[in-house]
Amino acid sequence: MTEARAHGRPAWWLWMLVAVIVVVGGASIGAYVKSHRTARSSGGVGTSGTAMLCLAGSNTIGTKLAPALAEGFLKQLGATDVKVLPGAAQREQIVRGVLPGATSAEVIRIDAQGTASAFDRLADGSCDIGMASRRITQDEITKLPFMGDLTSPSDEHLLALDGIAVVVNGANPVPSLTKEQLAGIFSGAISNWSQVSSQQGSIAIYAPAEKSGTDDTFKSLVLGDAPLAANAKRLQDSAAVSSAVASDRTGIGLVGLAYVGSARAIAVSERGAIALQPNRLTIATEDYPLSRRLYLYTPANPTNNYVRRFVEFAVSNSGQDVVAAAGFVPPNVVAEEKVTTSENAPPEYNRLTRGAGRLSLDFRFLPGGAVLDNKAITDINRVVDFMGDLGYGGNNILLFGFADNSGNPQLNVDLSQARAYAVADEFKQRGLKPGLAQGFGDYLPVASNDTAEGRQKNRRVEIWLKK
Repeated sequence: MTEARAHGRPAWWLWMLVAVIVVVGGASIGAYVKSHRTARSSGGVGTSGTAMLCLAGSNTIGTKLAPALAEGFLKQLGATDVKVLPGAAQREQIVRGVLPGATSAEVIRIDAQGTASAFDRLADGSCDIGMASRRITQDEITKLPFMGDLTSPSDEHLLALDGIAVVVNGANPVPSLTKEQLAGIFSGAISNWSQVSSQQGSIAIYAPAEKSGTDDTFKSLVLGDAPLAANAKRLQDSAAVSSAVASDRTGIGLVGLAYVGSARAIAVSERGAIALQPNRLTIATEDYPLSRRLYLYTPANPTNNYVRRFVEFAVSNSGQDVVAAAGFVPPNVVAEEKVTTSENAPPEYNRLTRGAGRLSLDFRFLPGGAVLDNKAITDINRVVDFMGDLGYGGNNILLFGFADNSGNPQLNVDLSQARAYAVADEFKQRGLKPGLAQGFGDYLPVASNDTAEGRQKNRRVEIWLKK
């Protein structure tokens, strides 16, 4: 007697149930496949055939950087007649080119509707690669369990570092502003220079075009949900903003790092942290308050063979040249020979760094401990290659750990030491034994300890090289 009969039910109902599951499941799978086909269907000016790739998400990446990468990728594949064209929808672009031996063009679709849309589109299968100007949230992770671990190095790819400069007129004496003051100025709550400096006069605000990468970054890091001041003057690009500020003694503006020009970039700080100028080092180390990471997210096992190839190109030396040309900061390793340490630094820190050069990265950790994040692991390997190229050994490496100021001060010293040791252990596993690994507790914060984001930035390890 079968189990179904033992419970007084005829066996035929099991077959009915199986049939329903097959029909419903088949419909779901069909919808998923259809959505992928929709993602790759032609759409936009000048396209033909099917799309080889679809990228969706961040406007910061999608406006300029992603199309440039798509161009470079197609050319690397040997494509000819490569063009960037407007898509059928707002914030959509099509990059097309004819691959060797093909009779029609292949296209890459880029849909830049914002970071949140990256994970929605990955969830419904309508894009291949998600573009994000922040890290994926836990809520978004829980909605995508079928895509693997999107926080793993194989699925979360650091594309670039982004930073914007706040510029004023060369005659303006203001040396620095806090993020809170910037929020007040650009929202209109602070309208006169006398409220933040010794200069008098109404503040003239110049901002880049709405939906530009610089505008998107500033809203995310400073303004939040507050709108830009109604009297702000929107200009075409960063070069126009810099030129306008350089001609207006009362002006202040936002520009990409490469467009400071004749204006003057000011230092920016968070509450309780030192003010930092925007430059290659402070953005590469992520110490500058108006810096952030840009990511590409991919499924653990993509069915589209071009996904891995595109990501490999984007993070390669050729792809990172495109990143730099687009005005972003590649996460490459550079040794900065002349670095001025803070007057608030511990004497021992100043003694140890004297005559040493700082590398253009900091190692950061997952929340709550001394486990390195994905970027840190990648950076370890970059530093190993960099040291090999220079012919340096591990004894040239100096590691200095830091913590936030929450909790017991001595425990923070211990935790900062544990972080320095954690990085040292990674180097030892790769054949390099650092000359020093030392923790300095909550000294030298680079961000406000009043916010979770700021505390996370303060939990770091600096790396220096002694000659």
